[in-house]
Amino acid sequence: MLQHGAVTLRPIEGTDGRDWQAVRERNIEWLRRWEATMPPGSSQRATGYRDVIRHLRKLAREGASLPFAIEVDDQFSGQVTVNNVQRGSAQSASVGYWLDQRVAGRGIMPLAVAMVVDHCLGPVGLHRIEVCVRPENSNSLRVVEKLGLTEVGYAPRFLHIDGDWRDHRIFQVTAEDCPGGLVERVRRH
Repeated sequence: MLQHGAVTLRPIEGTDGRDWQAVRERNIEWLRRWEATMPPGSSQRATGYRDVIRHLRKLAREGASLPFAIEVDDQFSGQVTVNNVQRGSAQSASVGYWLDQRVAGRGIMPLAVAMVVDHCLGPVGLHRIEVCVRPENSNSLRVVEKLGLTEVGYAPRFLHIDGDWRDHRIFQVTAEDCPGGLVERVRRH
């Protein structure tokens, strides 16, 4: 478990289903433009919470993912997930996240991502973390700005989101970029 002020990150659990579903349903319009979708012709189908969490926990056991629930004042408020963990010579991963609109605009997501990055670049032993953001997602662009991440590329038609292939800007941070940690950077910002 990671905690800073009112924000707690803990491994997401099967018992989070009811709260997860309630927050997702309440925020369906808020999240729709940014949520991954299955492309036409895909053999995979959208699945419910149990299938999603079962898959995430399997990846976590394999060391390929770190899925965290975000709690704000002890209330389930979103998720931040470390995906595509690569070991060997890469020692890297990507981070994705979403947040309940009710708590947006309070600096929670920059803090949550900073906490995860510090954890990954510290105890987990990774060297590089990547965050990919749609160019029109001003909220997520503000997160990477507050964190001081470096833009390293542009990926045309990178992910299928909201029914089409969407471009993404690519940002990164390495262990050398933040020797004092990102939480400290966010606190100063």
